[in-house]
Amino acid sequence: MWKKIRNFFSDPRSGKRRKFLRSLNLCEGLSERDVGHLLHSFHSRTYHEGEALFLEGDIGRALFVVESGRVELSKTGPDGRPLRLAMLGPGTFFGEMALLEQLPRSASAVALEKSSLLLLYRSKVDEILVYHPRVGVAVMTHLAKLLSARLRKASQELASGGSAPKDVRPVELTIEAPLEEGEVV
Repeated sequence: MWKKIRNFFSDPRSGKRRKFLRSLNLCEGLSERDVGHLLHSFHSRTYHEGEALFLEGDIGRALFVVESGRVELSKTGPDGRPLRLAMLGPGTFFGEMALLEQLPRSASAVALEKSSLLLLYRSKVDEILVYHPRVGVAVMTHLAKLLSARLRKASQELASGGSAPKDVRPVELTIEAPLEEGEVV
């Protein structure tokens, strides 16, 4: 067992991934040990160019964090053709609603190039909440704040007479950037 633990901490990929997680606001306020618990909960997956991460209508089961590469989010328009909602790069995450409820996805996600993503499944979040409640509460609190900011922005736009944009175009998002109306995944 000690050999396994020593190998994990001496593995350069683990150190790089830990540093990457520390850079995300999702891990804000977490100790090194807490980040380690969270790191063990993520599943790493590489997607090839053109490969679908999920399709609109699929049941959401995981949050996705772009570690490298680019991912496009799109939604089927009224004419049946896909409308690009966003292009996401390293450090961004999406699909967070799957951690709260397992409902159909409101958009599709496709890798635009070879991309490495970290997936946090709802079942892992449940485990974190039971075995490492401080970590789980910190992650859920951050997600609640993010969703609140997005809802507040959408409410302000509606109150000011704004409507959904007629021409949906590529957008670069950061972890703190509220999505534009219609971009929630």
